[in-house]
Amino acid sequence: MASDHVDVLIIGAGLSGIGAACHLSRDCPDKTYAVLEAREAVGGTWDLFRYPGIRSDSDMFTLGYSFKPWTAPKAIADGTTIREYVRETAREYDVQRHIRFGHRALRAVWDSATARWTVHAQRTDTTEAVVLTCSFLFACTGYYRYDEGYTPSLPGVDAYTGRLVHPQHWPADLDHTGKRVVVIGSGATAVTLVPAMAQRAAHVTMLQRSPTYVIALPSRDRLADALRRWLPAKAAYPVVRWKNVLLSTVTFQLSRRAPGLVKRRLRRAAQGRLPVGYDLDRHFSPRYDPWDQRLCVAPDGDLFAAVRQGTASVVTDTVDTFTAQGVRLTSGAELPADIVVTATGLNLLALGGLTLRVDGVDVDLASTVAYKGMMVSGVPNFALTIGYTNASWTLKADLVAGYVCRLLRHLDRTDQQIVTPLPPPDAERVPLIDLRSGYVLRAVDALPKQGATAPWRLHQNYPRDVLLMRHGRLTDKGVRFSRAGEVAAPAGLQRPARTSPAARH
Repeated sequence: MASDHVDVLIIGAGLSGIGAACHLSRDCPDKTYAVLEAREAVGGTWDLFRYPGIRSDSDMFTLGYSFKPWTAPKAIADGTTIREYVRETAREYDVQRHIRFGHRALRAVWDSATARWTVHAQRTDTTEAVVLTCSFLFACTGYYRYDEGYTPSLPGVDAYTGRLVHPQHWPADLDHTGKRVVVIGSGATAVTLVPAMAQRAAHVTMLQRSPTYVIALPSRDRLADALRRWLPAKAAYPVVRWKNVLLSTVTFQLSRRAPGLVKRRLRRAAQGRLPVGYDLDRHFSPRYDPWDQRLCVAPDGDLFAAVRQGTASVVTDTVDTFTAQGVRLTSGAELPADIVVTATGLNLLALGGLTLRVDGVDVDLASTVAYKGMMVSGVPNFALTIGYTNASWTLKADLVAGYVCRLLRHLDRTDQQIVTPLPPPDAERVPLIDLRSGYVLRAVDALPKQGATAPWRLHQNYPRDVLLMRHGRLTDKGVRFSRAGEVAAPAGLQRPARTSPAARH
């Protein structure tokens, strides 16, 4: 059983994990680090998902790294281009040699006496146990299960004789050319799949229980195209990045303060792209306010174009039962389908399934409170990356990685070894993720909570977070700094579970 030590251990080699490794290389070159990745490739989401049309639903000037200009032509980019961007970044910063592929992190045990984490992992190819120790543990695992997407109960599905697939595990041999396709769902994945499959399918139907807000955005950024003619990429990139940050911030704040106004504007924009007389209220007018769930992006209005051209259609109804040839709806109508795609969402999984134990006490994440949206109360020398829900994931991931580097330098500068977030003094708790999407509501209770005020509460506001996390104080009422052996195990964690002697090590 192999064992070794690094200063920082990163879990995950996706967009966040590669970014974290690059930040360490840039800002803390004296620190040793390793990256554990359960799969056999860099890229995370952008390597796992291979369904037709897979692309970003955020612009790449904000989904890209702050230190690595996005130079590809399209701002709303396809998955292959994004995957190569992440891999190219890893190569540029020599991250590849630090990654241990096929290593699934299972549990991590903190010891205050030595100020170290002991991380137990398993090789996915041989099941060999691997043990590493580190001074700081950095979870960049995202928040959904990689091995299983969410599929609700599908009545009568055993009778269906066609092909049933989930986008998270798209079959490489699936050819939809000339086929009748039903895509169940109305979120970002469905909005991506429908126009992409409609290019070759006989017809694609998006079957939704209720509508989602869909906004048409240009696939190319006009300002970026103009600036690139006159400025080098490193000069043009931050200008376009901040333009898009401010635009998305204003849109979100306006949605919160004047939802009726935003609703009307979204409705008018959709109406202008759909056929005359189209039942907009039934199919594209959600019951909830904008940004209670993420807005779905249609690059260049591709979904609306497919509906207008007749290659795709939207049906708002519920499934009564599957039949041999398709899906019968509650209304009595039947949708014939050679292929049914269940674009029904994700299963959330905190820390990629990694469990934590602090000085003999199991950590119940649901009972902890997030500190600055990136550390959790009572858990020393640990950070996790959860990106924005109202903006690009990487904006927050960059801030978190930069803050971790600031903390590491502060520990060295002050001759401290341990930073422990403290719970807030007030009893108010709110969800860490404030969306009302189904995949969030199904599992939000398993995630850390937020407090009522800063530093335990963030407001999904990137400009404010830049001030807080890049320029704010590192020492505040939310954290305690110490050295090995100085502080007993923090209160607030659940009681140790009964375990066998072998499982305690």
